[in-house]
Amino acid sequence: MNLFRALLSLLVFPGLLFAVPMGWLMLGTERKLTARLQGRIGPPLSQAFYDFVKLLAKAPVPRPASDRLLLTVLPLLSVGAMLGALALLPVASQAGGFAGDLILFVGLLELAPLCSVLAGFASRSIYGEVGATREAILSISGNVPFLVALLAMAASAGSFQLAQIVAGTPWAVRIPGLLAVLLCLPVKLRLNPFSIANAEQEVLAGPLTEYDGARLALWELAHALEWVVLAGLAAILVLPFRNLPLAAGVPLFAAASWALVPLLATVASATARLKLPQASRFLWRWALLASAVTLCSTFFLRDWRP
Repeated sequence: MNLFRALLSLLVFPGLLFAVPMGWLMLGTERKLTARLQGRIGPPLSQAFYDFVKLLAKAPVPRPASDRLLLTVLPLLSVGAMLGALALLPVASQAGGFAGDLILFVGLLELAPLCSVLAGFASRSIYGEVGATREAILSISGNVPFLVALLAMAASAGSFQLAQIVAGTPWAVRIPGLLAVLLCLPVKLRLNPFSIANAEQEVLAGPLTEYDGARLALWELAHALEWVVLAGLAAILVLPFRNLPLAAGVPLFAAASWALVPLLATVASATARLKLPQASRFLWRWALLASAVTLCSTFFLRDWRP
């Protein structure tokens, strides 16, 4: 990946200029659909963006200099990590990659939950600490099947390069791998039935309880970008965007990513929040089963390949 392509992917598509409005649209769609499914009118689709602007204008609570620095760096790292992960998605013929970019992609993708856990403990709030503990437990429970599925698809394609994984993974491996990824998405997006880390009725906003003003706005931006990254990962596993020109790849990638929002919103509205042991058991049982099937399919096809 040369410098020009890297900057294009980071700043234009699928990076900053594309991902920010797309993230607000996804959040707005999820809130609107959830409200409609619950018999409410719901906020406008642009409400997430309005909330972001409103938070930017609010003055933060005065804090010691060391606390201000830490509480500002963590959301900035999360936003940067999400943009970096987006730049690695192979969504057009102009997109580049390098050997092992799956490893970097996973590292960047997991940096935001890690920063969220650190933010909860750094906030000096009991609600933040409880939310951070729950976030850490759910992250471990969800990351194991998520990573096993991705590694199985990489082994099947014979490469750690995302473009090669998307193009070279057989459907017998891709389908259970995609199922494992989809089962883990509500955990990573903190949606029902896995919203225990930020359960408003129990721990207020969880790890972000003590955040306010521009710092909370950055966390909202990171969450919006997280929607685009995870929905985009599922989309590229379904459709071959890399073989399309940029003019066709942009709308198709946007439509395929957005199509996942109604599914997740419906699941979130139709399910109640699980307790932490129940959520962990579900992930260890069903998501890990799907990833184990992916891994077994990889070894089976490799042994029988002529």
